[in-house]
Amino acid sequence: MTNLGDLEIFSRVIAMGSMSAAGRALGLSPAVVSKRVKRLEERLGTRLFQRTTRQISLTEAGQGFYDRIVGILAGIEEAEAFVSGRSGAVRGTLRISAPTSFGRMHIAPNLKGFMDAYPELVVNLMLTDDFSDIVGGGFDLAIRIGELSDSSLVARRLASVRRVLCASPDYIARHGMPASLDALPAHACLPPHTQDVWRLEGPEGNVTYRPQGQLYTNSSEVVREAVFSGMGIALRSTWDVGPALKSGELVQVLPQYEGSRNVVLSAVYPSRQFLPVKVRLFIDYLADLYGPLPYWER
Repeated sequence: MTNLGDLEIFSRVIAMGSMSAAGRALGLSPAVVSKRVKRLEERLGTRLFQRTTRQISLTEAGQGFYDRIVGILAGIEEAEAFVSGRSGAVRGTLRISAPTSFGRMHIAPNLKGFMDAYPELVVNLMLTDDFSDIVGGGFDLAIRIGELSDSSLVARRLASVRRVLCASPDYIARHGMPASLDALPAHACLPPHTQDVWRLEGPEGNVTYRPQGQLYTNSSEVVREAVFSGMGIALRSTWDVGPALKSGELVQVLPQYEGSRNVVLSAVYPSRQFLPVKVRLFIDYLADLYGPLPYWER
């Protein structure tokens, strides 16, 4: 019978994208990981990975094998979580994917309370602005901000996301306060290139506006710094700029317009019959922390 540890190593190599990264996550040397993968291939009588000096990828047999064992590994993890929950101990590793800015501002500062409550649980928080493949990436859950789409994943709404147009007082002093959407073409706007239109809700209902400016970037944090430095008008979430609006460091522009209310903050996780205790506990922790009225809106 195949060693379950070898299956876990094989799965982790796929999730991490390399044997060295998988080794670091598991506390093993790359040589040991390579040896265990080779032992698995020898037992199965087939090559699972195509290896080059720069990358590693699944063979057709490797992909088929992975598709058939990922559910088995998930079932074992669920069984362990069930026993851990009954024994009152929560152990293992909780793997979380979250957006970069939100994770830095509203997850990282609040981890201590959760980790103090469950000292035997290891948290692995990965920050990225890409929508991670939760199953393929080996994550237990992902925190996402956006409009939820139909998928095989389960989502729990954590909080509403309110987005407002804003600028620095210095920018408004130099260029004036726009009185309507029709005045925006005369202003510098700051859209990330991935958000080429602003979807707004105003007195006339849903409207879209295509912002134009001198700066385009794939980084939301660059846009944030640009609006603070007085480079233009941006559409920002209140979780990001709420304190600055309250202090006067930023001012709201066209307050009769806000971003689409279909955008929400959610915890997304694989659709499983039994939700691991560690995942449920963390989602409950965030739901209590953020909702029903998030602290950045109070």
